[in-house]
Amino acid sequence: MTRSTIVRSAVLVVTTALTVAALAVPASAESRHRFSGGSLPAVAPRAETPVLHDDDEGGNADADDPAIWRNAAAPGRSLVVATAKEGGLRVYDLDAHLVQSIAAPPATGEDDAPGRFNNVDLVHGLRLSVGKADLAVTSDRGHDRLRFYRIDRDQAGGPLTDVTDPAAPPVFSQDQAEINDQRTAYGLATWTDPATGKAYALVSRRERTSIALLELLPAAGGKVTYRKVRTLDLPSSFRLPNGTSWSPCGEPGELPQVEGMVVDPANGMLYAGQEDIGIWRMRSDLTGTPKLIDKVREYGVPGVYDEESEECTPGTDPGFGGAKISADVEGLTLLTEPDGDGYILASSQGDDTFAAYDRELQDANEYEGGFKVTAANTTLDGSEECDGAAVLNAPLGSRYPNGLLVVQDGHDAPGDGDRAATNFKFVDLGKVMNALDG
Repeated sequence: MTRSTIVRSAVLVVTTALTVAALAVPASAESRHRFSGGSLPAVAPRAETPVLHDDDEGGNADADDPAIWRNAAAPGRSLVVATAKEGGLRVYDLDAHLVQSIAAPPATGEDDAPGRFNNVDLVHGLRLSVGKADLAVTSDRGHDRLRFYRIDRDQAGGPLTDVTDPAAPPVFSQDQAEINDQRTAYGLATWTDPATGKAYALVSRRERTSIALLELLPAAGGKVTYRKVRTLDLPSSFRLPNGTSWSPCGEPGELPQVEGMVVDPANGMLYAGQEDIGIWRMRSDLTGTPKLIDKVREYGVPGVYDEESEECTPGTDPGFGGAKISADVEGLTLLTEPDGDGYILASSQGDDTFAAYDRELQDANEYEGGFKVTAANTTLDGSEECDGAAVLNAPLGSRYPNGLLVVQDGHDAPGDGDRAATNFKFVDLGKVMNALDG
């Protein structure tokens, strides 16, 4: 969205409703200023993908979320897989050149919603009926399903092949009418339990606070399906330190949704960005009590929704929000380091910055700094209103020997008149580490 707006094997589906109190200490005006985007270091991208246009002429393609697949045999031939919403999937090489374009599935019926790929993540070495395979997994918001694509870098016709079981069920909806309401599969994170080898996907629901845990399963003919293990509902209303109750302003009936998610495989913790609230940490099996590790600056600000403008008019800020991220909090990704250190990186869409949190639980995921992705030159701009991000701290050939960060750009420049223009920026991870360590 734009700014306007470990695992158990049990089959039982359990829905847990939570009531969580707000963090009690509001940020001071001084601390808010100190952590404003203007004071953060800047890094410039090295390359960008071709622009996408979200209109009929452009195939309604809208860049959203990337994932980085490392080719272990030839790291310089690694790939970036990215969603383009109704435009389906795009696959790029490390020069940011298009390698493959995959269309989203058509609508089930004439009046039904078309396929719409929202988020993407990877699963490595999933055991299928035809052998192990690396997979790209994407949430198809249009059909309320997950889609699976086997990755083979040297395959004729393109590295991705659809291996989705045609009988894979909707994630949240009971029927086509409910699917058409589009309160469907949205955010996505994958995780493989090292103890059991079982692979899972965690999927959030659009305009709802729900997260579902799905076990990924092999199906006949080398296909992939899934089964729901349980769901969890994050809060939609919050008790503020002054004793009042607050919910973020939105369209009537719309609850504060989650999109950006990532699992830390070292401890099985899921980090989830509830866009208008902040960043949660919870067990990836969706048991236990989630903890809100940071809040957006706008947390607690009242608002009134205007039907005519379809916008919220904010009231007076009571000062209960955080100091480092601004709504929407979007793409979350995990930057690991060999010694066990590293960061959870979050896109702070409201101020065009990225925030880094220590991944160590004993440090309570403390804020470690941030950065901005800014223009390299007059033709290679930075990232604005970033939706999705992916990072890989591993050598990727001569282009990115220090690793790679890929971020979505919600406003590619120079633009093309009034056409919405989006793409992805490729950033040398060494520059990011220098910015965070400086």
